[in-house]
Amino acid sequence: MKRTINTIIFAVIISAFGIGTFAQNTMNEDFRKTAPASLAPKQFDIPKPFETVLPNGLKVVVFEDKRLPLVSYRLAFKTGTIYDPKDSVGLTAALTAMLNEGTKTRASKQLAEEIERLGASVAASASEDNTIVSASALSLYGSDVLRLMTDMVLNPMFPESELALYKKNTIENLKYQRSQPAFLADEQIAKTLYGTHPYSIVSPSAVEVEKLSREKLAAFHAKMFTPNNATLIVVGDVNRENLLKEIKENFGGWGKGAMEEMKFSTPPVRTATTLTVVDRPGSIQSNIVLANLAIDRSNPDYFPVLVMNQILGAGPSARLFMNLREAKGYTYGAYSRFDTKRLAGNFETNAEVRTPVTGDSLKEFFYELNRVRNEKASDKELKDAKSFLTGIFPLRAETQEGLTNLLVSQQLYDLPADYLQTYRDKVNAVTLEDVERVAKKYISPDKIAIVIVGDAEEILPQIKTYSKKIEVFDAEGKPLDIAKFGKTATGAMANVNGKWNLNIDAQGQKIPVTLVLKQDGAKVSGSLDSMLGKGEIADAKVSGNKFIGTTKTQIQGQAVELNINGTIEGNSMKGVINSSAPGFPPLPFEGTRESGTTVEGKPMSKTEVSTTKNSSGNITGKWKVNTDVNSQAVSVDVDFKQDAGKLSGTLSSAFGSGNITEGTLSGKKVKAKFMMDFQGEPLEVLLDGNLDGDGKMSGTLTPQGGGIGALAFTATKVN
Repeated sequence: MKRTINTIIFAVIISAFGIGTFAQNTMNEDFRKTAPASLAPKQFDIPKPFETVLPNGLKVVVFEDKRLPLVSYRLAFKTGTIYDPKDSVGLTAALTAMLNEGTKTRASKQLAEEIERLGASVAASASEDNTIVSASALSLYGSDVLRLMTDMVLNPMFPESELALYKKNTIENLKYQRSQPAFLADEQIAKTLYGTHPYSIVSPSAVEVEKLSREKLAAFHAKMFTPNNATLIVVGDVNRENLLKEIKENFGGWGKGAMEEMKFSTPPVRTATTLTVVDRPGSIQSNIVLANLAIDRSNPDYFPVLVMNQILGAGPSARLFMNLREAKGYTYGAYSRFDTKRLAGNFETNAEVRTPVTGDSLKEFFYELNRVRNEKASDKELKDAKSFLTGIFPLRAETQEGLTNLLVSQQLYDLPADYLQTYRDKVNAVTLEDVERVAKKYISPDKIAIVIVGDAEEILPQIKTYSKKIEVFDAEGKPLDIAKFGKTATGAMANVNGKWNLNIDAQGQKIPVTLVLKQDGAKVSGSLDSMLGKGEIADAKVSGNKFIGTTKTQIQGQAVELNINGTIEGNSMKGVINSSAPGFPPLPFEGTRESGTTVEGKPMSKTEVSTTKNSSGNITGKWKVNTDVNSQAVSVDVDFKQDAGKLSGTLSSAFGSGNITEGTLSGKKVKAKFMMDFQGEPLEVLLDGNLDGDGKMSGTLTPQGGGIGALAFTATKVN
């Protein structure tokens, strides 16, 4: 009844004032455009942790947090990858990776099973300055996890079998890294800024990884893992007295070590802007990075720099983002940061932009870098930056992991004892004058290092005015002659008409690709067909002996644009396929034009066909076919019999045997249909291959059922 009366009263009020007036006063455009007032800042206090030092020099920091029944451990060492011996780059990374691969009392499998039984996590990692062994679990199992962590730290065995697997996996990962623009840019920036200082090394080489040995790991562990170089931070639901007793029981017998004082070279002094290009032919994006030396982590200007960077490029509301993305539409995001290390540090700004706007993007970067130095920020920009930094800080300390990481940073970088307690006060103390001062001091557009990863041929004409010193490297870090880029195509225009049988090299696997091209002057159209997908080729052209084209296809249900960049030499083509899709590596390819092919039913002229006779080869004999199924190597023995262009024969493998029911050989193209007995069930498998000469073949095997897709294979003739 009361609800009904209230409804009637509300209706009467609306009638008295008029519906239009009511809506206008409550939902007008001014109301929509005005953001709600900010809430008053809440009080945020972090108690100081308990600290003590054991007789062996191990520092212990305990922060009791009873909010959740969890405990987090961090054993942190003030030595990182920059302490690798000069002849053993990668030793620290290998050491941390191998800690959980077995101890004197637990094999690798046993260690993993115990961690899993406790529902815990135990891991180790290394940065340039520090090495950290971390663990977390329910506080109920805190003592058990601490014992496991102690065993890993004090008694690692570095078994040879696990080391061999680590080296193999690391080398494969290095190959993948070299396909990623961000890694290539970081590598060149580090070399340019830090010279011979070990901060210049971002990754070991495959040769350096191969040189790692168990003996080197054991000796390096004994030298670096010492209690007087370590701090144990514990955060969570613990009883301090009981915990300290357990820590002494576990780590009390850990003997002190003699820490060698390392002397590092000084980073070079920069006197001019330099420009480095890492060439990725056919790349449809340019990864731009600009950087100069700046501050280390202990610098007293840390907080003014933090606020200034928030205004310049730390987020989506900062100047760089609003300019290059929102105003210009050159990129999905443009950012800046200060990478503060223990011994040095650098300022860096970056974006991935479309290749045609590389030069325009660089112009906007320099505009914003000069503007933040020469024009005082607005009161609103300063207020917003402070509000964000002081507002996000309590959230970082809200979780146990976040609070633990803050305490670890405080200890490793020897920050003041009240660092966490005074963080927000120091941010709020920054003035507009401070922002302008540190921008002028730590951002140096006239001495900055520019690194761009992209298609050198396309981007060099856009950017060559930015520096008198320009260097070009390939993806392996080898210098290239800049004179070979930017030349106008000379000589006769290549003829790309016809059908091209190409092989893509995808991390050691050969994937066949067929291009059918039709040329009209410099313009080219056509199609692409491969296990990657099918697509029509558009916006393609020929310039001299260069072919460039774009196609859109579907890979695992996702639309992907592929950029094809090839070089034509007679009836051969080689080049690279790129894509802007995240994580898509450059795919080198090479192949030949199929002899006697036609375009739209018209025979190719003599200049368009191979001089090789259009006849089938002979593949009669036994072949060893190798493929990979769900990361497992599979070998199939095939015995081909040939009658002119028709094929028959048998096959056998660990999974079953069968016969070739149909098969043809046309030129170098092999097509066959196998019917085999697969674990008691009939299975049809289609082979589509290309003879590569010298008794070799590559292509795809496609099972017709079983939920297995096309499998890339390589084959070698046995006899």
